[in-house]
Amino acid sequence: MTTITTPAQLTPRKRVEQLAGERIATYQRGYLKDVPSAVAALARLRRGAGQTPEHVPDLWNLIDTSSLHVPGEGARELSEPELERAENALHIALTLWALHQQSRREAGMHEHGSRGKPRGVGAAVRRMMKPGEIDDPLRKRLVRAGTAPDVNILAQRLRDIVLLLRRERFSLDYELLAGQLYTWQWPNGPDQVRREWGRSFHAWQGEKADDGQNPGGDAQAED
Repeated sequence: MTTITTPAQLTPRKRVEQLAGERIATYQRGYLKDVPSAVAALARLRRGAGQTPEHVPDLWNLIDTSSLHVPGEGARELSEPELERAENALHIALTLWALHQQSRREAGMHEHGSRGKPRGVGAAVRRMMKPGEIDDPLRKRLVRAGTAPDVNILAQRLRDIVLLLRRERFSLDYELLAGQLYTWQWPNGPDQVRREWGRSFHAWQGEKADDGQNPGGDAQAED
């Protein structure tokens, strides 16, 4: 029996993830098809990577968060703190994706993960290491991101990881990342996100047949 999640049942984090996935999927399809408007949008978005939303107002029309201000039927209205954190998370996720996708026309750099093909941050870093070995400089980059003192520093440190992933042509689940960026900004949020990253880092065992479970790639704690 299939369980259908209604808007009223979506947590704020899930709403952020859903919106990020929709926005990035639209831009990614257009970019891979060389649609001029999508190519131009990606060029503008990537210039905002590592910056906060208020410093790049030119991107406000590209990172449209208007749906978060209008709750669906039965859904509650988000509070100001929730909206602020959602906007930060969406901005960071979309701009990092644009940086990651730059000059990569062969495949989308945003890819949903699964148990057999994890695409979360922890798994992505482990994927760049040789099988059976721990690359300490890479591990330290993940630890450094995980110990960022605030979300702005976190965005800058994730940018360094994204550039390495782009070089290796490895994708990332940006829908999941958007949700984690949202969670990070709350009390005890960094601990929760670090747990998610750590689980996926240790769970990475190479590519396996996709069993359709655990979409997202990082083992998530409860919202």
